[in-house]
Amino acid sequence: MRQGFDNEKYLKMQSEHILERIAKFDNKLYLEFGGKLFDDYHASRVLPGFEPSSKLQMLMQLKDQAEILFVISAEDIERNKIRGDIGITYDMDVLRLIDEYRRKGLYVGSVVISQYSGQTSANVFKDKLEKKDVTVYYHYKIDGYPNNVKHIVSEEGYGKNDYVKTSRPLVVVTAPGPGSGKMATCLSQLYHEHKHGVNAGYAKYETFPVWNLPLKHPVNLAYEAATVDLNDVNMIDPFHLDAYGETTVNYNRDVEIFPVVNAMFEMIYGESPYKSPTDMGVNMAGKCIFDDEACREASNQEIIRRYYETLNKIATDSATKDELYKVELLMNQAKITLEDRKVVGAANNKMEETSDDAVAMELLDGTIVTGKTSDLLGPSAAVLLNAVKYLAEIGDDVHIIAPSAIEPIQRLKVEYLGSKNPRLHTDEVLIALSSSASADENAAKALNVLKNLRGAQAHSTVRLTKVDLDSFKKLGVQVTMDSKSSQSVLVDNH
Repeated sequence: MRQGFDNEKYLKMQSEHILERIAKFDNKLYLEFGGKLFDDYHASRVLPGFEPSSKLQMLMQLKDQAEILFVISAEDIERNKIRGDIGITYDMDVLRLIDEYRRKGLYVGSVVISQYSGQTSANVFKDKLEKKDVTVYYHYKIDGYPNNVKHIVSEEGYGKNDYVKTSRPLVVVTAPGPGSGKMATCLSQLYHEHKHGVNAGYAKYETFPVWNLPLKHPVNLAYEAATVDLNDVNMIDPFHLDAYGETTVNYNRDVEIFPVVNAMFEMIYGESPYKSPTDMGVNMAGKCIFDDEACREASNQEIIRRYYETLNKIATDSATKDELYKVELLMNQAKITLEDRKVVGAANNKMEETSDDAVAMELLDGTIVTGKTSDLLGPSAAVLLNAVKYLAEIGDDVHIIAPSAIEPIQRLKVEYLGSKNPRLHTDEVLIALSSSASADENAAKALNVLKNLRGAQAHSTVRLTKVDLDSFKKLGVQVTMDSKSSQSVLVDNH
């Protein structure tokens, strides 16, 4: 894959910039972390060269000075809010992340349960956290938030919240998802720190939109496409333009809330350290792009992928047509069409040729391979085998899976597991390939090149089963699919 982002430069610049920001205050900075601290696959897709764990790597460089403060809303705990990407509740995710960070040697200081009003489920969660030796604090609902600044910045507002005791210069404030109350927690802490004689600072660390790229740059448009469900809109930061005469990019929610945040700073400190939402940010990603064209192309592909993702969500009643219309508008702004995703045309051509479902895959060298539906294999499994045969330089007529490895799996599916579809899915093909590798040199060669599929693009003419989608994801293949179902999808979830 053509790279466009210097990850090493990013890690160095980002950590240095955060240290500079800490030094501007009383050696205490509350850093609101937006997005995912690790497994940031959106960033790695639109900024090729950005590693999914870049934020975590950066934080590891500062781990002796940093502690992590989790924020979770009592209302989200009460209604068992689910993280859509991994399918677990917010409270379970906090427990999972605490364990993950501790394993990596990061110090988890405490958890704030925000918007607390006596919810029983929040009290139960507090007990679970304390059994893991995590200190828990309550922050309460404040009447008139966020507009009644005079009431909020008073003993009846932030003053009623628990004061979170922290011990390190950098406090990373993170959450399992949006709407948890990270910014409110940061500002509440500034109020309490000031009462304790500490002029602590606040900054925001979000990768997107990238403030020093043009408003309609594909990287920023791809961020809008990724957040159509939140209705985020990128916009020129009017406060920054007015203060400095410099055009920068932010998004609607930060621009809308800035006058309120600024007023809170003024009430706490007497003056605000910032003149714009852009000033509050610490993101250095835009300064680490060395091949703009590579990032533009990667982002355009992401926008098209988001189009197909939204189309499939509509088919399962988990998105609205308005969301699809917005992605279409973003495609128009980027001046791209579905035909700009090469695997779409290749898959459709294969479907017309065979009169059945098909999948196409574009490998990293630009080669496109296809897979068709057959008696033995589904199209996803077929394209996977064809791809590894090409990468391992094995002829099309060579069988790399022995029939003796396929037949038992088919018999198990149909005779014992009740499946009406004997065709092998991707995970089953990989198991069969592994079984054949011990006795077949070609199968072993094919198995060895699976790692070279990471970053490949694929498109299916039909909605794929979850198991096929999961297999592609684990292999690092970025897949899209049409929203129509096939009989095999309807009757066979595995």
